[in-house]
Amino acid sequence: MANKVIFFDGVCNLCSGFVQFIIKLDKKKQFSFAALQSKYAQDALQSHNLNSDELQSVIFIINNKVYTKSDAAIEIAKQLGGLWFLVRCLKVFPLRFRNLVYDFIGKNRYKWFGKKESCMVPSEELKSRFL
Repeated sequence: MANKVIFFDGVCNLCSGFVQFIIKLDKKKQFSFAALQSKYAQDALQSHNLNSDELQSVIFIINNKVYTKSDAAIEIAKQLGGLWFLVRCLKVFPLRFRNLVYDFIGKNRYKWFGKKESCMVPSEELKSRFL
């Protein structure tokens, strides 16, 4: 498995937008990406005893450590470096509260941002970063 992998809902417009945002900021090209709907994601998450059908979350795996929900977003920001490390300040809020907010957005993401009929197809330039 790649060293830093972001798993995301490939049909969610919000999630795809998040991935596009990370790609723009990731000047070191340190992240790889996989849609939760992909065979790669199914196998990788199963190896970590996670079932992608049950996870309505971005999942970040770095050095075999799994982060989900708000912890995943915070850890991704930390890895981006620069001023993004300030996102870690959100850890002052209890995990339960952060994940309640995350789950609320996750539950409404299709209604608010829409849904695609199929997963995004990366450009030739980006294909190597998608697993």
